Amino acid sequence: MSHDAKNTGIRERLGELCYNAGLLSPLQKMRAWWQKDLRILAYHRVMPVPDPEHYPFDMELISTTPEEFREQMLLIRERYRPMRLSDVAAAINAGENLPPDAVVITFDDGYDDNYRIVYPILKELGVPATFFISTGHIDSGRPYAYDWLVHMILLTGATRLELPELGMDLPMPASREERRTLAGRVLDRMKEISALAQAAMIQRLEDQWNMPSGHAYPADCRPMNWHQLREMRAAGLEIGSHGVNHWMLSKLPREELEREVFDSRDALLRELGPMPLLMSYPVGSNRAFDGQVIDVTRRAGFDLACSYISGTNPHPADNRYALYRIAVERYYGKAWFAALLAMPGIIGYQTPAHLASVDEAKPCSH
Repeated sequence: MSHDAKNTGIRERLGELCYNAGLLSPLQKMRAWWQKDLRILAYHRVMPVPDPEHYPFDMELISTTPEEFREQMLLIRERYRPMRLSDVAAAINAGENLPPDAVVITFDDGYDDNYRIVYPILKELGVPATFFISTGHIDSGRPYAYDWLVHMILLTGATRLELPELGMDLPMPASREERRTLAGRVLDRMKEISALAQAAMIQRLEDQWNMPSGHAYPADCRPMNWHQLREMRAAGLEIGSHGVNHWMLSKLPREELEREVFDSRDALLRELGPMPLLMSYPVGSNRAFDGQVIDVTRRAGFDLACSYISGTNPHPADNRYALYRIAVERYYGKAWFAALLAMPGIIGYQTPAHLASVDEAKPCSH
């Protein structure tokens, strides 16, 4: 068992012990008295968990099931102070403290299950949330490139995976499980090369394997559309930027970086009207954004920006353009999720202070 797996098991057992013993509520109240940090939860997809042997896309993007998501939102509504991210920005701008137990719900990418499944639950329960969308995919309806790459590796009939861009050339595994593992390795390694090189590599594989994403709009990998987003916004949910093409912003030349940030802003304002400008950096690790990205984001008029660095925010004004978040994973049970919210520093994956700089590497989302 790896060190990380062992630590995960310990956290899960501790969380379940505190939950079953009825300790979470008093622990939460005690913690709220002395630490008023902002918790921001990060989700991607909410859907029934499919059979990995048959599901042809990235399982790691499934954050939870519809039933579990509804339970999670009920817990947040009953025990915490759910807030809009724009209200956090307003409090920071006014120099005001956030209320104890403030929690913000966020979603990255813009998959259409966010509209079909998540939106009705949030509307029913009256819980606010922010959805960060890659506007180019909303425009085109094309699948997200990283997810399509996983799809191709899972289904291609090619006998070898030849990726000179990454220094990889190896036989294509036979089993679906081994191909998923390989796809994860590819996703991690490719994030060290430039964003344009990533895009070119994926396009090359689409051409080489005759699996063009532009001609396929599978229901399992479909983005939302502007009509759906307008309906969600009219219902009080917030829409923010996740770039245009879901490219790693720090891996772009300055001109392309500015185009990604400014064009995504312009698309939001054009399609949805005036709104608070909120950003989530695609991929979100501290390999994916840096000081230059923050400068461009600020100059484009964005008021806050979220990273995918794990942790809570004791002083959100200090890192308003690199807010930490807590990723929600599909293997979290009810007890673990409740403990994660009540004791995020113990149950969650906190980033050490010396690693929270945007110049350091940190595990991230796709």
